[in-house]
Order: sequence, then C-alpha cells, then structure tokens
Amino acid sequence: MKDLFFKENILEILDYIEEGIHIIDDKGRIVYHNLFGQKIDGIDREKAIGRHLLEVYPSLTYETSTLLTVMKTGKPILKKEQTFINYKGEKITTINSSIPIKNNGKILGALEISKDITQVREMSEKIVDLQSQLYNNNIRPTKQEEGTAKYTFIDIIGENEQMLELKKIALKAAKTDAPVLIYGETGTGKELFVHSIHNSSHRKDNPFITQNCATLPANLLESILFGTVKGGFTGAEDRKGLFQLAHGGTLFLDEINSMPLELQSKLLRAIQDGTIRAVGGTKTINVDVRIISATNIPPEEAVKKGLMRKDLYYRLNVINLNIPPLRERKDDIPILTDYFIKKLNKKLNRSVKGVSKEVMNIFLKHPWEGNVRELENLLEGIISIQDVEFIEKKHLPAKFKHKEDKILEPFSLKETLEEIEKDFISKALEKTDYNISKAAEKLNIPRQTLQYKISKYDLKK
Repeated sequence: MKDLFFKENILEILDYIEEGIHIIDDKGRIVYHNLFGQKIDGIDREKAIGRHLLEVYPSLTYETSTLLTVMKTGKPILKKEQTFINYKGEKITTINSSIPIKNNGKILGALEISKDITQVREMSEKIVDLQSQLYNNNIRPTKQEEGTAKYTFIDIIGENEQMLELKKIALKAAKTDAPVLIYGETGTGKELFVHSIHNSSHRKDNPFITQNCATLPANLLESILFGTVKGGFTGAEDRKGLFQLAHGGTLFLDEINSMPLELQSKLLRAIQDGTIRAVGGTKTINVDVRIISATNIPPEEAVKKGLMRKDLYYRLNVINLNIPPLRERKDDIPILTDYFIKKLNKKLNRSVKGVSKEVMNIFLKHPWEGNVRELENLLEGIISIQDVEFIEKKHLPAKFKHKEDKILEPFSLKETLEEIEKDFISKALEKTDYNISKAAEKLNIPRQTLQYKISKYDLKK
C-alpha cells in the first residue's frame, strides 16, 4: 500500500487532475505546479518553481493572493474567486480552495486547488454587455429573439383543473408588481408561466432578463447581478449588472435555491430597499425591478435544509405558484401529445396523425420523471426518424415497451383518471388516519395539492 504513495507517484497522479494544483513553502516560493495549473496560468512551471509567488504573478498582492492569505491566517479559504493578470498580460479568473500545510501547529506552506472559470466569466460579461447595448440604445427585441419573454398564457397547454386555476392566479399576479415564487420539477414549464406573467404585465415593453443561479460561483454571480466598478478588484471594469439592465422590467432568477447564502442576504436587501451597490463601489443605485424566482425543489424544503434564507423565502413568496408534475395531470397527456405532434409536423415536415391506443395507454402509465419536456423530446425523437402515419408501440424506446400494456377500449379518459386518483388518495388517507401531511408524503405530492384534491373529491373524514 505504501508503495502507491511514493512522491514520484503522487506528483504523476496530480498531473492527470483537471484542476490546477499549486504548492508554496513558508517563504512564499513555488515548490509545485501541476500540468493543468501550468495550462490555466499560461506559465512554464519549470521556470516558476523556486521563485516567489508574487514574482510569477505580479498582479497579485499579499492581500489578494488566497495562497499567501492562508499562510498568514492559518485558516483555509474555500471556493474564493480570484482574478489576476498572468505574465502574458492575459486576465485569468479562477475559483480557488487554499489550505495551509501544517506540522505540529507550524505552517510549512500552503496548497491551492484552482478551477478555471475565465471563459465562463467572459461569456457572462459579454451577454450582460450585449443586453446593456440593446436596452441602452432603446432597441426593443422582437418576441422571437433569444433572451426575451417569448411566451404568453395561450402557450400553456392543458385543461387540467389545477393548471387552469394556476393560469387564473398567474394572470392576476401579472397585474401586480408583487414578487412571484414558482416551484416545479424540471420540465414542468415554469418558464412558460414566467414569460406569460411578464408579457401580460404593464412591464411587457420593458426588459425581461433571466439568470440561472446554479450556473455561476458566488463572486461571479454577485458581479453579474449588481455590476462592477473599475478598480473594485483585479481586472474589474465599470459594468452594469442585471438589476440595472432590468430596470423598469422583470428579472427572473431561476433555481434561486442554488444561490449561495451570503449572496442571498444581498439580494434580500436589494429587493426590500429597491437599491443596489456595485461590487467594489460605494454609490447606491435605485432600481425598479419586478422579481420572479423559481425553485426545482419545494421552497419549504429548501428553507428546512438551509439552502434558502427564511427571510428571503418570505420576501419572494408573496405570490406562490406550484406547477404540478405531468404524473399529476395525466388527463392533459392526450392534449399535449396532439399539440406536440402538430408542432413537430410543421417543424420537421411530417404528417403524423397521432399515436395508437396502445401507445397512449403506455403514456398514461409512464411516470414522466422529465415531465412535459420529456414527452416533447420523446415525440421529437420518434418523428425525426420515423415517417409514419401513427406512432405505434414498436416505435417507442425500449423502456416504454412493457409486455403488460394492453390496448384500451373506448372510455372517458378524464373520469377514469379521476376515479384512479380518488382511490389512491382515499387509501393513503385511511393508512395515515387522515393525517394530511403524512398522506401527502406517502403520495409524493405537496400538502396544498392534497388539500385541494380532498375538497374536490369530498373525501373529508
């Protein structure tokens, strides 16, 4: 076992890791640089080893270098964004985790693991700059252009009672400026509601800006949201953030539950006060922005798990929309199937008339973990390669071909589904002695949904 951990073996292994590894001694001299670190920083590691860190990275200082900071404090720094200029004059942005190396309490050096996000930052900043040019020049994009609110309520397909009720609530929400918090599993169509609310509001002719909170590290997301001031940090330029770009319009923050907690407090202040402060700046900027946010896990669960601040949750959850998964609105599956087939026929120049009864029976039994998006993608895959009049069982992927499926006789789809649903709910209530919370958990549906169903089917004890 010990033979596996000879120094030569370890160093060779580190060269295959696709993250930069840097080690300095107690004097701040570079003693190790793996190949990926060499690639990130654009340096020749043979020339760097033995030289002081600041000699090789002159744009850094004792205060801005995460490696030198942990040497001084003896405390690790995790996932900290750092921007520096390499010796070629290139601006590099990394996310660093720096750890002091100790022996018997004495600091011998420090180790740093770096993840290169230079391209991520550049792309994010370019998008912000393009949006800024677009709106600062008072050029309003057409509905077909990417990055704008494309959908209206007519684009939300379905006759399910819960969906119809949600559309009514969302339409009323559009007439206000109150924050809206939307929960729905991936693929349920949260963005359709967000776009529709904006396009039915008095802000419809103003900017509609979206940002996924799960795709960027905290420091970068903060600068993207609130903007930066030149000199605020190494490589910083004067740049407006999304709050300023969305002034007068709507800012949609998707997967808000993935936003780092330290940034959530700054977001809360911005929403409450209607003011922001750019990263590195001292000036307070007034903004008029309508916030719509979304989560892909129940927001109450996000709060309970410490993923979302409770005060932010209460501030965002003024109007709440809970989009049901497709498995809870199976009466819409035939409608959605027909809609997607017509849409795909036009897109792919096909003439598919529909699906067989056997296939529809399979669709009604399928759990649809990817929800509406899974159904659309499935149909697109089939129609793309099958030039047929009707989609049969043989055209489905293997996971859909269940031997027990039987062709359905003519029946009332809505009534049959309601009977099945009513029976499931009744059994769950009986097994939990009519404890609504426990029954909802057993049925894997939100408590509010179960209460609605109990009232609908008159299942009160």
